[in-house]
Amino acid sequence: MDHYDYLIVGAGLFGAVFAERAKNIGKKCLVVDRRDHIAGNVYTYERNGIHVHAYGPHIFHTNDNAVWEYVNQFTRFHNFKLGTIANYKGEIYSLPFNMYTFNRMWGVLAPEEAEKRIREQREAAGIKEPQNLEEQAISLVGTDIYEKLIKGYTEKQWGRSCRELPSFIIKRLPVRFTWDNNYFNALYQGVPVGGYTQMVKNMLEGIEVRLGVDYLTHKGELASLAEKVVYTGAIDAYFDYKLGALEYRSVRFETEELNKPNYQGNAVVNYTDKETPWTRIIEHKWFEFGKDAAGNDIPGTVISREYSAEWKPGIEPYYPVNDEKNGALYAEYKVLAEQEENVIFGGRLGEYRYYDMDQVIARALAVCGKELREGLV
Repeated sequence: MDHYDYLIVGAGLFGAVFAERAKNIGKKCLVVDRRDHIAGNVYTYERNGIHVHAYGPHIFHTNDNAVWEYVNQFTRFHNFKLGTIANYKGEIYSLPFNMYTFNRMWGVLAPEEAEKRIREQREAAGIKEPQNLEEQAISLVGTDIYEKLIKGYTEKQWGRSCRELPSFIIKRLPVRFTWDNNYFNALYQGVPVGGYTQMVKNMLEGIEVRLGVDYLTHKGELASLAEKVVYTGAIDAYFDYKLGALEYRSVRFETEELNKPNYQGNAVVNYTDKETPWTRIIEHKWFEFGKDAAGNDIPGTVISREYSAEWKPGIEPYYPVNDEKNGALYAEYKVLAEQEENVIFGGRLGEYRYYDMDQVIARALAVCGKELREGLV
């Protein structure tokens, strides 16, 4: 049987980066994934000329020059910038929160007027040191915006009261006192030409990949094939949940093709009231300006309604629930992981941490730099 330097469990971004970097210095790698496709949660597939984001919208954004230079070895990027819309019971607001949002909510035109409204509402709520997501949100944008545009959406997404969620979750949400409607405040951003799957395929060129292989079911047999294992699956599953199960949020999608050129006129529309069962609707063609590979207008469209759900075994875990209880449990699993000889844990599930795509790649490059003793690119 073939023997490998590295067995890489998971063909997502972390695994693909590690495999590519290892191959680049002459290491022999085998990549396995229990799914029937590469690219993990950034997987895209083509449907009538439209690249469908199978696991939700992914817009690459980063301020890291090294990461940007690295990914541009494997793809070109459309100059796509996300401008999300929030729909609250038919009222339309801009996301990120900016002067368009404040004008629609309060009729204000000057930044100082918006800042005054937020300050007054924060003081009225008596918030000095935010202790949870609700208090952090009100501190950032005031009570009105919290009630209409954050509370319902967040509680649908996480399945918990905003008062039970840690404050840091909302700190990722941009708030600007300008008329800039670009969601991500990043120097570099876009969507890969040809989709993320093609980008990852290019990264894995010349590397053996086996799909439909469940590592945990065949751990002993597979681990014996390599000197070291790079594991990007769920850390608690690796240890057969011996300390208990970490909590995750999962997502499901209802995707349909429509015989019309335009459903909602935007790539992403969030539904922020609690009564609407889905969190958002994605119209995939607008990630690439409604054009096919030849630059022609696409006559139909594909939409996905996204629903949030509590994770349970048998469905995909998406978002770690990084509260105090789960943080303490992960710390115990991390101790076990550090005792595993010749196993590297990485990625969102392996490190039980919410990572954006650029952060996953930066982390993988850093691990490679240490493990392989080579530069980032």
